[in-house]
Amino acid sequence: MSTATQLRTALADTLTEDGTLTEPEWSSAARAVPRELFTGSYFLPVAGSVPTSYRPVRAGEPGWLEGVYSDETLITQLDGRTRPDDVTEGTVTGSPSSSSTLPSLVLRMWHQLGAEAGHRVLEIGTGTGYSTALGARRLGDANLTSIEYDPAVGGAAAAALKAAGFAPRLIIGDGLRGDPDGRQYDRLIATCSVRYIPLPWLHQVKPGGKILVTLSGWSYANALALLDVTGPGQATGRFLPGYTSFMIARPHDRPPRPTLALLPGEERLSLIDPAKLDDWTGGWVAQLAAPPAERMGAGAEQVLWDVSTGSQARTAPNPDGGWTVVQRGPVRLWDRVEQAVQRWQAADEPHQGEFGITVSATRQRVWLRTEDGPGWDLPI
Repeated sequence: MSTATQLRTALADTLTEDGTLTEPEWSSAARAVPRELFTGSYFLPVAGSVPTSYRPVRAGEPGWLEGVYSDETLITQLDGRTRPDDVTEGTVTGSPSSSSTLPSLVLRMWHQLGAEAGHRVLEIGTGTGYSTALGARRLGDANLTSIEYDPAVGGAAAAALKAAGFAPRLIIGDGLRGDPDGRQYDRLIATCSVRYIPLPWLHQVKPGGKILVTLSGWSYANALALLDVTGPGQATGRFLPGYTSFMIARPHDRPPRPTLALLPGEERLSLIDPAKLDDWTGGWVAQLAAPPAERMGAGAEQVLWDVSTGSQARTAPNPDGGWTVVQRGPVRLWDRVEQAVQRWQAADEPHQGEFGITVSATRQRVWLRTEDGPGWDLPI
């Protein structure tokens, strides 16, 4: 049986070979930080379960340590309250609300942030504390502040960080409001997603500094952006290649909503294939066009629902070919999505890496290829 040190070394070797680890300092951090201290127990999904159910895996159980050092995201909380140690027997259902992100993504994001010795970094979303420990190992405790929204999650992370020998500055609070003391930083990294860039971040990161954050929404489409802060309240940036997703920050998550009832409306032929919304970037473009909408369904049968206005749109295959859409409510959701997807298709369906973002005190705009190209305002 392999030891934690052997498994940690093997994972770091793999991440070096595949190009994830390219800087010696981060390689050293990956080989030094014991992930098992931050994932003493975790949930694994039960294959084939509908809805998805989860079984707890605890320290010392067969396969636990191997799971810790797999390059996988390990779920550590469901529904904002249930942790693996709370489940005494059997399985449990729920929505993941906290996790230890797969190591390759965590380390890749630290590389992308460009944090160096001497930089002061603000991390939004302590989570289990594993990412925080990597940052503290590389930058030093005094240069890292991490904010966690959930007190139970933050308390567990603080204990794990102490056990691992790290002592960064930890705060329990709403990270979207930034550092409550108003300190200034060279870099900001978020391990949760947001609907728009919180304004306090744009004042706490110094001009010339960088913000690395995943933009998401109520349809849960994601895109990772790296922004350069150009002045107080101002930034510009690009979206990065790849496929990065994070749980949405709780203050930005969807509001409570009733059970959806599909109601009659106006019917017409759809001008786009609804399955385009299943594409990673296609679904994100649709979300940009209709930010208050939640997306459900798949393939030819998509459903959009804006709980704030009661607006709905649903698509279906047309017996004579193509697809139909039924829309209802004051906002014609499919009209907006259709127009945005057509613009994206006219540009040959590029990945998010060809999009950028410009942020000012009055507007946050995502654009395609150039600032004066097609664009969509974020919901702020």
